[in-house]
Amino acid sequence: MSDDKKSTGPQGCSFLINKVGFEEIQTPEKFTEEQILFAKTAQGFMEKEVFPHVEDLEHKDFDKMVEIMRKAAEVGLLMADIPEEYGGLQVDKTTSMIITEIISQYASFAATYGAQVTIGMLPTLYFGTEAQKQEWLPKLGSGEAFAAYALTEPGSGSDALAAKTKAVESDDGEHYILNGTKMWITNAGFADLFTVFCQVDGDKFTAILVEADREGVSLGAEEKKMGQHGSSTREVNLVDVKVPKSNVLGEIGKGHKIAFNILNVGRFKLGVGSLGGVKRSIMLAAQYANERHQFGQPISSFGAIRSKLAKMATEAYALESMCYRVAGYMDAKLEKLDKNAEGYAAQAMKAIEEFAVEDSIMKVFGSEVSQFVADEAVQIHGGYGYSAEYEVERLYRDVRISRIYEGTNEINRMLIPGMILKRTMKGQLNLFEMIQQVDAALSEPEMPTPPGKDADPELSFERFMTEQANKLVVYTANQAIQKHMADLREQQEILIDLADMIIHLYAMDSTVTRTLQLIERDGLDAAELHRAATRLQTSTSFQKIRNIAERLLSHLAASDADKLTTHLEALDKLTFRPRVDEIGLERQIAEKVVDVEKYPF
Repeated sequence: MSDDKKSTGPQGCSFLINKVGFEEIQTPEKFTEEQILFAKTAQGFMEKEVFPHVEDLEHKDFDKMVEIMRKAAEVGLLMADIPEEYGGLQVDKTTSMIITEIISQYASFAATYGAQVTIGMLPTLYFGTEAQKQEWLPKLGSGEAFAAYALTEPGSGSDALAAKTKAVESDDGEHYILNGTKMWITNAGFADLFTVFCQVDGDKFTAILVEADREGVSLGAEEKKMGQHGSSTREVNLVDVKVPKSNVLGEIGKGHKIAFNILNVGRFKLGVGSLGGVKRSIMLAAQYANERHQFGQPISSFGAIRSKLAKMATEAYALESMCYRVAGYMDAKLEKLDKNAEGYAAQAMKAIEEFAVEDSIMKVFGSEVSQFVADEAVQIHGGYGYSAEYEVERLYRDVRISRIYEGTNEINRMLIPGMILKRTMKGQLNLFEMIQQVDAALSEPEMPTPPGKDADPELSFERFMTEQANKLVVYTANQAIQKHMADLREQQEILIDLADMIIHLYAMDSTVTRTLQLIERDGLDAAELHRAATRLQTSTSFQKIRNIAERLLSHLAASDADKLTTHLEALDKLTFRPRVDEIGLERQIAEKVVDVEKYPF
């Protein structure tokens, strides 16, 4: 990496313009002893304090949930992200993500925990006054107080800024009077503090801290949900609630900055949080497959079951590679800031916002991988998977919400290409140079020949697939931009398809880069299983990207036969048939999953 790149640190969306493996990324193989110790602490806590009480929590014993959360505070799990001056540990983002992953093995506790340490606490941490921080952060970190994030309203849905909750100045000029209703508020049943988003003076979207014990604050009944029965989710009603103006969080009319930035962090954590449930599903499925016998042998010996386990593990490997890559990016950015400088919080938020595209990618990919893996775990269990006596039944129900909250996957998909185009127009991403490189490549009489598939420490074949996929993504995106220009943001089907191509590309790039680093560190033989997963993942993603590109290009030139011919010729030039033995790779990966009865990497 150049000195210039080192000085500025990693840049958002860099995978679109850099060669595969250009950047050194964070991976689980690089965790420090301290990070591993945090992982052991979190896992020990789950085994001792959470899993034994799941049945009570599923029956809405929220007193038990509060008790467990306070025990989590005692071992430091609630204060990981809080600065030391407010009684916290202020660990790096990688460590925070490790904790999140392990906590997320039980979704209801993960939702409760996340609502406390992420969307509940971070608005005050990053946007609060010194007095607000001094009052609330120590309490939130110690478990003395619990927080909730009150953004969604009955009629707003994905249009969060269309809040109808109103804040009107009181007669004495010192307070605001709040009226409105918030719904789907996690932790509402026992929260002491709500971050409430409202319209000040009718049209100034603003965040205000509202204590739960203020007169006029009341709660609806617990929601009857499909899943996550162990987390408290209730409606919050505000009727003439009087709060001092000193409770305003950030600036009047700037509530969108808080909402969007905190949602970015929430999406980031949801991606790695999905990984915890994914790994648990794989473990339960592998254990059951070894225990369950049919036709005189364990079902784990059947190819149909092994294929499922291999695909589950491969998707998890890609997700894990993506998540910790972004955690490392954020740490690299934050390390360059002076924690004692005035305005540190704003600079930290900006550093995190740099990777908003990657956050949305992880949210979408993580939530959909978790859905796929949970579904396959149920299928492996057969009829027993449909029984509440088996944990996979709950895992299946619990993961469904992850495609909806923190912005639906559809909203996040439409955001991804829009944010990339915005970064390009601002000069933050040199995508135009990449477009020129693709055009130059297409002008050549012949495209490069794919390298052979022999195992090599440079992963030449996998890198070639990833770089060709990158060219195809850039070419297709450019055609969409040229055809629709400013109208592109209204072409939702096109945006969603572009996002899917970008998501698959990021999975390919992250997986190949991680495995390259592992080979460089430990050698080719030590990374044999990782190489198998990498080839399987890149082969399947490459073919998905090609299929989406053909669909999109056929639409973009539907009324112009000559242009369609040009597009399809470009498609053929930029792609090839990988001819990868995917079944052989699946068998290799499945053998290890069945042997260790868990996620094998």
